[in-house]
Amino acid sequence: MEAELLNEHASGNEKPGYDFIVVANRLPVDRVEGDDGELSWRRSPGGLVTAIAPVMQESDGAWVGWHGSPGEELEPFENDRISLIPVPLDEEDLELYYEGFSNSTLWPLYHDVIVPPEFHRTWWDNYKKVNKRFAEATAKVAAHGATVWVQDYQLQLVPKLLREARPDLRIGFFNHIPFPSPGIFSQLPWRKQILEGLAGADVVGFQRTADASNFLRCMRRYTDRTVKGSLAIPPVSSEGNSASLNICRAEAHPISIDTRQVAEMAHDPEIMARAKQIRHELGDPKTVLLGVDRLDYTKGIRHRLKAYGELLADGEIHVGDACLVQVASPSRENVERYQQLKDQVELMVGNLNGEHDTMEHTAIRYLHHSYPMREMIALYLAADIMLVTSLRDGMNLVAKEFVAAHTDDTGMLVLSEFTGAADQLTQSLLVNPHDIDGMKSGILRALRMDPTDSARRMRRMRRHLREHDVASWSKAFLASLAQPLPIDSLV
Repeated sequence: MEAELLNEHASGNEKPGYDFIVVANRLPVDRVEGDDGELSWRRSPGGLVTAIAPVMQESDGAWVGWHGSPGEELEPFENDRISLIPVPLDEEDLELYYEGFSNSTLWPLYHDVIVPPEFHRTWWDNYKKVNKRFAEATAKVAAHGATVWVQDYQLQLVPKLLREARPDLRIGFFNHIPFPSPGIFSQLPWRKQILEGLAGADVVGFQRTADASNFLRCMRRYTDRTVKGSLAIPPVSSEGNSASLNICRAEAHPISIDTRQVAEMAHDPEIMARAKQIRHELGDPKTVLLGVDRLDYTKGIRHRLKAYGELLADGEIHVGDACLVQVASPSRENVERYQQLKDQVELMVGNLNGEHDTMEHTAIRYLHHSYPMREMIALYLAADIMLVTSLRDGMNLVAKEFVAAHTDDTGMLVLSEFTGAADQLTQSLLVNPHDIDGMKSGILRALRMDPTDSARRMRRMRRHLREHDVASWSKAFLASLAQPLPIDSLV
């Protein structure tokens, strides 16, 4: 029935349609108000937009997603040579589909159940409804044989819905967050439906090889598909073929950053001056340590604060000589667990500052704000040590931005082994954030590292980022999506 409805929309489209379509929860624009009060659209910052926008501008491309205002319906429009197809979401959708199933069921489940996920049938029902809405909007505007690239965990049912409605499409899916092991994924009551939804794609991309492996193991255990190498092959139908279902390929395609843009900004005289100003405002400490995270329980902020606090208490670090700057961007403030985390982090910061601050210096400068990219680059340049201590992270682009910004080969990265970035930034100091003593040792090693050693490490990591930037990520994924399956792979 769902496929019939989607086909009805597709067949009713008299326009030729778009050859390349990105489908994501959000459109790549923000609505801004000018000095004269007039509203306009501005391209959103972020690696995904940076990677895909050139591809869309070179082809006849469109982006399908929500425009950010609940309860408002907009006609398609164009911004910066990209056609935008708004999908409406109301307040109930945001509560059930987004804050509910996406961020209180899937997010904690896919991040190793750091906090318990919640399973509610009303959330699942709305998730299905919204995914169908996105699939309908996409099927309606896609040209025959178009390439469709679906993004992230909020839209895992879209590939199958599109496959049923438009078998002519080439469909890719990219999962920006981790994918759990079969033992964890088994908790999801709708595990088979999610897997079958993803299997509608020709290629499903993941940040790490381990994530792709987890996906294939789940496919083998919880669906009727046969897994052979990187392929999930559907069963042969009673008619003797599997034409109604596609063969799905799972691959690792680690996302990256616009390395050149970050490096160019790091050489901007205004940003360099701002970096010096930041250090001066902190009291010109010998060492500035930096944490930049969304305020999320997956980021290990409490573990980081605990390790830093113990180093202060042990006398290994002294206020005035060192200062930790912790940027914690607001995140999902309507979700109770995030409100609790905010209270816990602020209490820890207050206690540590109350115990260790002096009249001239503070132990931790805590900033509960979001900052534009130029200010972030200044912060990276002002810092000597970057602390990325995520308990689980699909990638963590902040780690890559810090390395790319230090074009003079200064600085050092202390990086959680549970981030996707740990697979690429192997010259960082890898730590287990659950091991507080080990994390303290990693921080002290970064503080005391010979400059020649740290420079060598930073050079190697920056070279990797130059060779594997965000443009190469999108090109590699789309090249794989365009590649036909070898016939002998099915023998």
